[in-house]
Amino acid sequence: MDEIRRVFGSPIGRVRSDSIASSATQSSGSRLLLRQRLAQLMTCVDDLDPSPQLQEQVVRSLDNAFLVCGKRANRTKKDNFRLHMVTWNVATADPPDDISSLLHLNSPKTPDLYVIGLQEVYAAPHRFIIDMAVEDSWSHLFMSSLAPRGYLKVSSIRMQGLLLLFFSKLAHVPFIRDIHDTYTRTGIFGYWGNKGGVSIRLSFYGHMLCFLNCHLAAHMQYASQRVDEFEYILDTQTFGPKKAPHVLDHKLVFWFGDLNFRIQDHGMHFLRNCITSHKLNLLWSKDQLTMMKKKEAVLQEFDEGPLDFQPTYKFDRFSDRYDSRSRRTWFGVHGKMRKPAWTDRILWRVKPKESPPEEEKDEDRDSGLDEKNTKQQEEEEEFPLKLKQDSYTSNMEYGVSDHKPVIGIFTLELRKMYETPLVRVCAEGEWSADIDAMVIYSPLQPFPSSAWDWIGLYKVGFRSVSDYITYTWVKDDEVSFNDELTQVYVSKDEIPVLGGECVLCYYCSTLQCIVGISSPFKVQESKVAVEEGLAPENINGLDKATAS
Repeated sequence: MDEIRRVFGSPIGRVRSDSIASSATQSSGSRLLLRQRLAQLMTCVDDLDPSPQLQEQVVRSLDNAFLVCGKRANRTKKDNFRLHMVTWNVATADPPDDISSLLHLNSPKTPDLYVIGLQEVYAAPHRFIIDMAVEDSWSHLFMSSLAPRGYLKVSSIRMQGLLLLFFSKLAHVPFIRDIHDTYTRTGIFGYWGNKGGVSIRLSFYGHMLCFLNCHLAAHMQYASQRVDEFEYILDTQTFGPKKAPHVLDHKLVFWFGDLNFRIQDHGMHFLRNCITSHKLNLLWSKDQLTMMKKKEAVLQEFDEGPLDFQPTYKFDRFSDRYDSRSRRTWFGVHGKMRKPAWTDRILWRVKPKESPPEEEKDEDRDSGLDEKNTKQQEEEEEFPLKLKQDSYTSNMEYGVSDHKPVIGIFTLELRKMYETPLVRVCAEGEWSADIDAMVIYSPLQPFPSSAWDWIGLYKVGFRSVSDYITYTWVKDDEVSFNDELTQVYVSKDEIPVLGGECVLCYYCSTLQCIVGISSPFKVQESKVAVEEGLAPENINGLDKATAS
């Protein structure tokens, strides 16, 4: 009995799990210390040959100690994610042949997420209709460049010339949920989509993020109109009544695009001298966005890195030379050259912590907060999110447009709200085109499944959710309430004849996202097809890719 008191410093009748956990989590060697103390305790208990009640109490205390330590470890564990963002007004140009430097594909630090916002993608009526039927050339280029490196296009939205693409490493895809997109027109009194904003919002490991790509009104004299358009976009874009219904309700918002703010008051000669002499700081105070932030409250909530790169507009195409050509106006008079400006920007806003209204008395503050706000505050404390900008620059290499692309690289630090996918899915047994194949899946957490959910077979390195080779419907709508394994079959006629490396993905139609991904597995080459000498031209999609 005295030995137990010596080990834990508390009476045997009050062996407390929280004291065990506290002593074990006060140093970097907490887990080792906990194991040592528990081993000592069990030795003491065995020597004493205590009563059944005492044994039960000790075991219960040990269980609680492990639980407390586990929760504390989870509360202190944070993960970092690298985010690569691009904004580029492409001025109706076709994409370049190579975008490796734009995406930093040769960098040793690989992003977890890519977000690409384009403006003025060519949208003539005939071209736009074709792009709606098949993917546009810019989306095709980004997907073709990123898919071989393990990135999946999770979501995209286009409004005429505005295009927004969101890519993720495959490992994160089952934890990206609540995906919604929307758009707002601001051109020609809100009836035309040549100007406006497109956005994608989603939950990333439980944290609500929103990406808003804008193309605002042009020309020097319309700085106030640009702010009005931005506020109009914020007011009109909604995502449903549940989580984060408005843009600013999200925990993290990125606002980027061709925001079209100019550098006012300075003449062309002074502007170009500051740029060539690398004295960009002399221009910052006259940047319209910087000026508008001083008097517009909504802009003050957004942060931006220093403008240490030269203005990204307006260049002669295929050169690093600023606008050098005079042009004719409607009246036949030669117009002026456009002044350089930081039109292309990336800003962000981390949602500020909510505080009780000042007019409430201290003793009434807790009761004055509604249940929703209280829950949000608890969530913010339990699952904080931080953002750090690692790089903010332009890329002068590309000359297809009169704008240069702007790149922002960020580190997103957060504590995951969940680490388990909603569904476990796997391929059972051998797969080939000679026999029907079996898929096994089981829910790991409750979720809104339905009979419209399906499981797709994909080639390793697939580009988007629509790239499936074939699919099968789930067995019934009880998957989310049944812990047992469920089996479904894929017809041998739908399996690629030449085989290849594949994965299975469970797609939830209600959530409109992939909620489970299998480990890669090998689809064997069909022995029957080989014996019959099946020609490559008779095989389906994956077979062609495998054959090539």
